Amino acid sequence: MKVYAGREIRNVAVTGHGNSGKTSLVAGCLFTTGATTRLTRVDEGNTLTDFDDEEIQRKITISTAVAIAEWKKHKINLLDTPGFNIFINDTKASMVAADAALVLVEGVAGVEVQTEKVWGFAEEFKLPRVLVVNKLDRELSSFSRALESIHEAFGRAAVPVQLPLGAERDFRGVIDLITMKAYSYQPDGDGKGQAGDIPAEFTDASREAHEALVEMVAEGRDDLMEEFFESGTLSPERMIEGLRDAVAEHRLFPVLCASGLRNIGTDRVLDFMVDNLPPPTAMGPKKGQSNDAEVERAVGDAEPASVFVFKTVADPFAGRLSYFKVFSGVVKNDANLLNSRSAAVERLSHIGCLNGKEIVPVTELRAGDIGAVAKLKDTLSGDTLYEKGSPIEYPQVKLPEPSIAFAVRAKTRQDEDRMGASIQRMLEEDQSLRFYRDPQTKEFLLAGSGQQQVEVAVSKLNKRYGVSVELHAPKIPYRETIRGNADVHGRHKKQTGGHGQFGDCRIRMAPLPRGEQFEFVNEIFGGAIPKQYIPAVEKGIVEAAEKGYLAGYPVVDFRVVLYDGSYHDVDSNELSFKLAGRKAFRLAMEQAKPALLEPIMNVEVHAPVEYAGDLMGDMNGRRGRISGMDVKGNTQIIRAQVPMAEMLNYQNDLTSMTQGRASFSMEMSHYDFVPQQLGDKIVAEAKAAREGVAEEEE
Repeated sequence: MKVYAGREIRNVAVTGHGNSGKTSLVAGCLFTTGATTRLTRVDEGNTLTDFDDEEIQRKITISTAVAIAEWKKHKINLLDTPGFNIFINDTKASMVAADAALVLVEGVAGVEVQTEKVWGFAEEFKLPRVLVVNKLDRELSSFSRALESIHEAFGRAAVPVQLPLGAERDFRGVIDLITMKAYSYQPDGDGKGQAGDIPAEFTDASREAHEALVEMVAEGRDDLMEEFFESGTLSPERMIEGLRDAVAEHRLFPVLCASGLRNIGTDRVLDFMVDNLPPPTAMGPKKGQSNDAEVERAVGDAEPASVFVFKTVADPFAGRLSYFKVFSGVVKNDANLLNSRSAAVERLSHIGCLNGKEIVPVTELRAGDIGAVAKLKDTLSGDTLYEKGSPIEYPQVKLPEPSIAFAVRAKTRQDEDRMGASIQRMLEEDQSLRFYRDPQTKEFLLAGSGQQQVEVAVSKLNKRYGVSVELHAPKIPYRETIRGNADVHGRHKKQTGGHGQFGDCRIRMAPLPRGEQFEFVNEIFGGAIPKQYIPAVEKGIVEAAEKGYLAGYPVVDFRVVLYDGSYHDVDSNELSFKLAGRKAFRLAMEQAKPALLEPIMNVEVHAPVEYAGDLMGDMNGRRGRISGMDVKGNTQIIRAQVPMAEMLNYQNDLTSMTQGRASFSMEMSHYDFVPQQLGDKIVAEAKAAREGVAEEEE
């Protein structure tokens, strides 16, 4: 493949809500440029960018893929990103490699929840944005209705530069509002439109839209405004010049028309990306850290080489595959670069350009280009590699913490032996997954953004690494505490032949504020208990608290004051006082009004406004307390505090209530008391479980 200079490259993230047709539009662009020999389809499972087994089976994009479209002597790196909320974190992690975003809006549904979310990602990365109203060939699709939702969500700066030629099944082309030409297409054809005059029935609407576009373009520059006032219009050349500046400065967000599935309008989308989107060399210097100081590195070939690894794919055969963007300099084959995190030297053998799952070999990659390399020893997603003598570290992308966790159990002993190492390789690939052991329940937990993401990870474990595991709802990490005070006497006395055992202590127990855990106060005076035995009393109480009193959950948020006791010169020892502490603890719990605590989660739901009433009613039914509400565009944001026990199946219920148009995040907030009736049920179940274990042991 030809090596392209930075000015000839366009790095474009193709984003949007799930089912807005991102992969289909990318497939159409690739066919139009000749990168593929036929128009591929998602439902046939043969697209270049949805190549993973899980993507083919589920017919959705799960992980970002990169494809190359060569058009008009330019190279366009198209990043086909996920659009469903469960996998949206991968979109954000990959957009750091883009220099512009193509935001797709479905012609029937208009702007949806994830459309607004990816728009926010683009704003965060300061990317120019172009909107494409896609699937205009669908029944009930409407460009005007979609445009109305775009204006409602993103403002009047979203301005059409095209109008559709026909609607629904009669959608056959686009009208270019700059050149005032109509482009007609053969459905499922080569994607190259035939230019002609605008049909009479579209003349008035086109003229009106053209005049609105001219005014919007002229508003941003004084010289264009003067020219507009003098002549009442702008030439196509001046409009293109003004539009290019307005897009780069985020003043305007052009709106295009297309049908990726029928390959209508893709050549105009390609033209627009080449003519109006900025190359990486025009995006300004990249900021990073060097020796604890902030530094900047220009995106240019003359700078020292530095690359940022934005994605890792764990392949069981090829090993670790690293996707990277050259932020500065020229990276040649077999280059040796230093990892800023680990200080390891990495040799970049056999670098190449990404084209779906294929790596096309190249001799070098210039500043601004995207590439891949296999088998780096100690490099993960978010790492920076730099040329020796010119250290720099670029900031990692911050992703939200997982919102749901499932207990993972290996099916066989062989699976158990390989499970940990295999899951670690999965974590290298998906930065939004977490794997850890709950210290209280002793379960291994796999956490992600939603149930489907965790299920996909488990399926990959089986298919790639031959590890079979089962998913279970995690045990709720309840805790126990006290509501009242107690003053008790704990004595352990055991006499057998020879030395006996004797430990005697008096304690006061009182509740602490939530989250204070445990406090031990020694008020022994006059040697009632020798100093060397006092830690044993504390240890006995701590061990007893870990095993719980009501239902076997750890007891927290209490204070114990050791104020008196006695000992025996011969029979007293550490064990005796530890056992005395345990006994005192259990006696105190009987008096101190023990109660169960449950984890309360901070929950934030993003959903279309029309579902707000149903969602709040559902939250109340889950014992939730609404803590705040906001409206952003057509999205309702609901914040609530809900017990974890009520949220285990929320992902599936939310999908069902909103037809998959909502997303939620969840994080731990605090512990609070379990209602008495529910607490009695939990205690009864725990007691029955202990009795069942005891019977089995007998």
